[in-house]
Formats: sequence, structure tokens, C-alpha cells
Amino acid sequence: MTVFALLRRRTEAFDEDAMAKMLEPEAEAARRLYGDGHVKAIYSRQDVPGAVIQLEVASLDEAKRILQRLPMLANDMLEATWVPVSPYRGFLPRS
Repeated sequence: MTVFALLRRRTEAFDEDAMAKMLEPEAEAARRLYGDGHVKAIYSRQDVPGAVIQLEVASLDEAKRILQRLPMLANDMLEATWVPVSPYRGFLPRS
């Protein structure tokens, strides 16, 4: 299944210095998840500081477990909204 994780930095709870210290460890963890095949795409958000991550997983619970490897999410520096999706029915074969 495809799951999108909409991640927002919790700037109201963590200052810029705390966030800056986590950026490289976060990027390294994201590269590992991409290399392992769990993450299919990562986008930087343009509306708020954060990211959108696309995962291909067996379940929503698996997506949540996988992204707990991100240090900023594991340390509650990110707020996550989880969006499981399925193929658009208009593109499926007609019966």
C-alpha cells in the first residue's frame, strides 16, 4: 500500500538551533530509508517547514514504525499526518 506522511517541524516547541543540529542526522536517516527501498520519494514542503514522504509498505502501522527511524520524528520534533491512499478508480479498468 502507498502511504504519504505529511511532516511539519514543531517550531512552536523547538528553537531553530535545536532543529539545525538534527538536520544532517535526519537527512542521513532519510537516505538510508530510501536506499533500503522503504521510501519512494521525499519532498520538501513549501507551505510550512517540513516534508512529504511517500512509502510503499504492507500497512499503515509499518509506515509509522519505519519513519520512527527518523531522529526528528522519534524525538517529537515533527508532527505527522498519515495518509494511506489507493489507486484512483477512474484509472482502473472498466468492468
